[in-house]
Amino acid sequence: MDEIYVKFNARLDQILSSELKISRNKALNLIKNGEVFVDDGIILKASFQPNLGAKISLNLKKETKELKKENFNIEIIYEDSEILVINKPSNLVVHGADSVKEYSLVDYLKEQNFTLFDPKSIRSGIVHRLDKGTSGALVVAKTELAYKSLVSQFKGRITDKYYLMLTDLPLKESIIIDRPIARNPKNRLKNAVVDGGRQAKSAFTNIYSKGKINLIAAKIYTGRTHQIRVHLNSINRHIIGDNLYGFKRKNDKIQTLMLHSYILSFNHPKSSQRLTFVAELKGEFKEMINKESINEKISANFVISSFEHLHSWMCIN
Repeated sequence: MDEIYVKFNARLDQILSSELKISRNKALNLIKNGEVFVDDGIILKASFQPNLGAKISLNLKKETKELKKENFNIEIIYEDSEILVINKPSNLVVHGADSVKEYSLVDYLKEQNFTLFDPKSIRSGIVHRLDKGTSGALVVAKTELAYKSLVSQFKGRITDKYYLMLTDLPLKESIIIDRPIARNPKNRLKNAVVDGGRQAKSAFTNIYSKGKINLIAAKIYTGRTHQIRVHLNSINRHIIGDNLYGFKRKNDKIQTLMLHSYILSFNHPKSSQRLTFVAELKGEFKEMINKESINEKISANFVISSFEHLHSWMCIN
C-alpha cells in the first residue's frame, strides 16, 4: 500500500486530489471503490474529514500505478555536450513524483538514451519546469556544470522567457502585474494572488485580436507555479482551455491549454554565449493561429520588441 499523512483540514477527496495531484473525480472513484483507508479503517465517504496527522493508505490497483505512455514525438530544438533544448508537447508532465506514477518528459528522454545530469533521479537534468498543459521551450542539463549554471541563471533572473497564449478576452492595455502568489487558501490545487505570498512579476501585451482570437504575449521575470494563469485570472482574463482558473466559454470543445513557452534565452553554461531559442507552435494552437494571417506578428523579433518600452506600461500591484 501507498501511504500519505494528513497535513491540512479538508474533505478526504480534496486531500487525495491535492496530495496525489489527481482530479477530484478520480479521488472520488478511489474512495467509492474501497481503495482508501484512514488509520487502517476503510472509508467510503468522500466528505469524511480525517484528523491532522492521520495516516491515509491507498490500495491502488496495478493499472493505476503503471506509467501511461503516449506516442509523443518530441522536437529537439538544440543539443550539444552540455544542454538539450526541447519543444515540450502539452499534456506531458516534466518529471514524475513518488505518489503518482505518470509518464514524464524525463522518462521519455531516458528511454531515448539522452545523457542527463543525475540520471538516477526522477528529476534528472531538470532546471526549470512547465505545467503539464503548457507546451514549448524547455532546457535540460546534461552535465553538472550545465545544471549548476542554469539553476543559477533561473534563480538570478538572467534568463528571458516569453510566452504566447490565446485568451477569452483581450487586454485593455499593455500591463505589468507585480503581485505575490501563494497557495489558494480555498483550493489547494490552485495558486492565487495572496498578500504575503512569493513575489511574482509578469508583463502582458496584446499581439492580435479579432473575433474569437485574442493572442497575448507575456514576459515573466519570476517562475512561480501557474504564474501566468494566476496573474491573468487576477484581472479577469483566462487562457482558453484553462478550466482550473476559470475559462468558461460555452460551446468550446478545446481541451488543450493554449499556453506556449515560445522564446527562451540564456547564457551557455560553458561558453557564456547568449543563446535564444524559439519553440514553434504545434497542434491545436497552430491550427487556430493558421486561420489568421498573422505570421509576422508571431515572429520572434516582433514578440521580443513588443516588450522594449516596459517603463511606460501600466503596473498593477
